Amino acid sequence: MKYTPKEMLAKLVSFNTESQRSNLELIHFCRDYLASLGVESTIVPSPDGQKANLYATVGPAVAGGVVLSGHTDVVPVAGQDWTSDPWTLTERDGKLYGRGACDMKGFDATALALVPEMIEAGLKRPIHIALSYDEEVGCLGARIMIDAMVAAGLTPSAVIVGEPSMMQVVTGHKGGTRMKTTVRGHAVHSSRVDIGVPAVMIAGKLIAWHDEVMAENKARTPNDNGFEPPYTTLHVGVVHGGTAVNITAEHCSFTHEVRVIPGERDDAYVERYRTRIAELEAGMKAIAPETGIEMEVTSFTPALGPEQHGEAEALSRRLTGDNGSHVVAYGTEGGLFQAAGWSTVVCGPGDIAQAHQPDEFITVAQLDAGARFIRGVISELAR
Repeated sequence: MKYTPKEMLAKLVSFNTESQRSNLELIHFCRDYLASLGVESTIVPSPDGQKANLYATVGPAVAGGVVLSGHTDVVPVAGQDWTSDPWTLTERDGKLYGRGACDMKGFDATALALVPEMIEAGLKRPIHIALSYDEEVGCLGARIMIDAMVAAGLTPSAVIVGEPSMMQVVTGHKGGTRMKTTVRGHAVHSSRVDIGVPAVMIAGKLIAWHDEVMAENKARTPNDNGFEPPYTTLHVGVVHGGTAVNITAEHCSFTHEVRVIPGERDDAYVERYRTRIAELEAGMKAIAPETGIEMEVTSFTPALGPEQHGEAEALSRRLTGDNGSHVVAYGTEGGLFQAAGWSTVVCGPGDIAQAHQPDEFITVAQLDAGARFIRGVISELAR
């Protein structure tokens, strides 16, 4: 069965692939759809088997070609006020509403819908379609999918990550490291705080460290790098701790992140943070040896940096006519593809401002622009 991009988008939106849920139903649909066209897929399951990536090659098994990359998971709709059913694509005034319509099933749907055109074009170099799971919670699926693609011997010349960029060619984004810190204190009555180890107050010093380092970054980073904000940011998002106001807290934990600009090392911030932990921990153990601080890195996604004479950038600029300089503060799977040695840019239909919002939408005009772009890729690879 053939689909238009809009019809395929309606099908993909109908699958509830919130990150806390399985995406297997959608992945199996894509596998069966591609098989009906004579295209074989490779399924790369998650460690627990509850989710999966899929990649498939259209065209000859030769070096070069282009990866069209998208994720299949979407953020939750709980607590959001939707005008229409988020799992039913609804068109109003030139806009297509549905969870994931913009971020980023619009790109996924267009790539899948145009597979018949890829086949009919007689490609001289391949198009690889790569669909991942759990991008929204740390780019978890893409890591093992890229490893599988490398192990399979794929050597694309370019990767297009179709995150919503209004079809602008994005050549850089920040990297991100997410962490969790747990402080084990020593509980005593707060009237004798001098002999206790208050986990919440120790955590407060570590939380303050994030602001201090970010202020240093802001003061020393040039403002002309294109990023908003132009410096590496540090942030604490969730804190849990304490039992009562008159007890020095025995436990406190918090989750936090660092978002680095290209050229800076995530691990340098992690090392610096561990040094601060060691300083505080020494004072804690001097009072109560059983106390301590544990920190774990829960996810890491590398930055995407501009490339010198990158094939992905050159191709995307030829097809879009966009010669501007564009970078974004949010992260994508692009840094992972680039880290694998593949030339990568972000370029896809839709406005990132719509991502994660109630009544998320992509305009029909942007969906059409995405289709023109992929048809351009097909023409390039058919020459």
